[in-house]
Amino acid sequence: MIILITGITSGFGRAMAERLSSEGHVVYGTHRKESEPIKGVTYIKADVQNEEECKAAVQRVVDEQGRIDVFISNAGMGIGGPLEFSTTAQAEKQMDVNWMGMVRFLHYVLPVMRRQRSGRIICFSSIGGLMGLPFQGLYSASKFAIEGYCEALRMETRAFGIKVVVIEPGDFATGFTASRASVANPEAYEAYPSYKRSLESIEHDETTGLKPEFLAARISKIVNAKNPRYSYIVATLEQRLSVLLKAILPASWFSAILRSYYKL
Repeated sequence: MIILITGITSGFGRAMAERLSSEGHVVYGTHRKESEPIKGVTYIKADVQNEEECKAAVQRVVDEQGRIDVFISNAGMGIGGPLEFSTTAQAEKQMDVNWMGMVRFLHYVLPVMRRQRSGRIICFSSIGGLMGLPFQGLYSASKFAIEGYCEALRMETRAFGIKVVVIEPGDFATGFTASRASVANPEAYEAYPSYKRSLESIEHDETTGLKPEFLAARISKIVNAKNPRYSYIVATLEQRLSVLLKAILPASWFSAILRSYYKL
């Protein structure tokens, strides 16, 4: 299969590119910064915030291969902190990278798949796209947007043989924790004393989480599945259980559980 993945320099993107390439797929991956190359993977420099670079990346794959069988929207980033102290510029960047970055690429991928009347789109949301996480509100908002967009896209493109899959990872030990941006205003810690405790809990869960290779193995199965599910929660049993609890418990009960978990 011809596969295009956004953001392959580290974490999920790198693990997926390595796995899928080793299985014999033709893998193209986008990047912003230089990194140690993965054998057999074709690198394309493209920033998901740059419309022309997104367009050129898709066109290069089509020019060289004639089609795109699988598009994996993986590139993303996180901004943490109390929403009160998050700037509008931070909110705009969070949405621009995580949601609009996906939208920009799909604007050019979709016509290719519609014309070939087949294709698989795999977009990365998060468990944070199924529940609003305290002090990660901007991140959750961007992932909620992905959920809604893909739900509509799935129905619109079904007639063209395009399958849309959403991945909802839990906590993984990747470079995401170290690269997370945060609210810089020191007043945030004074106004919200629970922020520091909560952040420590969040970072502990991430750094001790599952390995990206675990997720890459699941993606491999999804890429090769004849009829993949609409969405996949890839997380620990505890985190999968939290999604179930949100679905069955009254909102006030589930909120109390989250507040306790995040030491609010």
